Amino acid sequence: MVSRTGSRVREPSPVVLFDLDDTLMAHREAVESGILLHAGELGYIPDPDAAAMQRLWYELEERHYHAYLAGELSFEGQRRARARDFAAAHGVDLDDDAAGAWFATYFERYRESWSLHDDALPTLDALERELPGVRFGIITNGELEFQTAKLVRLELPGRFSHVVASGAVGVTKPDAAIFRHAIERFAADAPVGAAAYVGDRLRTDAIGAAHAGLLGVWLNRRGVTPTADEAADAEASGVVEITRLAELPALLADRW
Repeated sequence: MVSRTGSRVREPSPVVLFDLDDTLMAHREAVESGILLHAGELGYIPDPDAAAMQRLWYELEERHYHAYLAGELSFEGQRRARARDFAAAHGVDLDDDAAGAWFATYFERYRESWSLHDDALPTLDALERELPGVRFGIITNGELEFQTAKLVRLELPGRFSHVVASGAVGVTKPDAAIFRHAIERFAADAPVGAAAYVGDRLRTDAIGAAHAGLLGVWLNRRGVTPTADEAADAEASGVVEITRLAELPALLADRW
């Protein structure tokens, strides 16, 4: 479109924002693979139940990472706390420095296990076909440098116009401010039409985005049953549930 002065005015374009871990990247699978590799190198395996070992590490990640998001631990502090607790469960005491070194070695095994979900790239390609002019972005809870490193290793940086990380913004999902901040960054480039956010956590991602005025899309890959409060809030907020990313292009094309 051209204005009366003859300058070209960009039409509003759709924006689709994604969570990174367990939405595009197979984070949980990398965590499970990484901890077994590391534990095996340390002699913690054979364990009577490798699945239990994976569950413990995942539970510790959830507990201590949320303590970091709440400001109770530093980013490095939550890593060391996870290492200390896991080692203690296997009869090993770690001081602070040893816990840092323990986690650093685990992280290399985790990093080696990084991969995209199989439906990630096909979905981005399909969205570009279905929604001409669509722009993509990332909103993630975590440190920008750490999350950007994942995108680089997975060869994804060129697909996303903006990467918004809570560590750089100073506010975490599900706070509406981080979603609005992302939309403002896109709007500074060109007008934003319809906007959606896709993530694997119902309240943190989908409900949080919906409260900020976006279409909240919950990617429920594992068939999780929400609590009654979450289900009611999701329905009231207009959250849409999908079980595979492959469902997203047709869903948004139909709505927009």
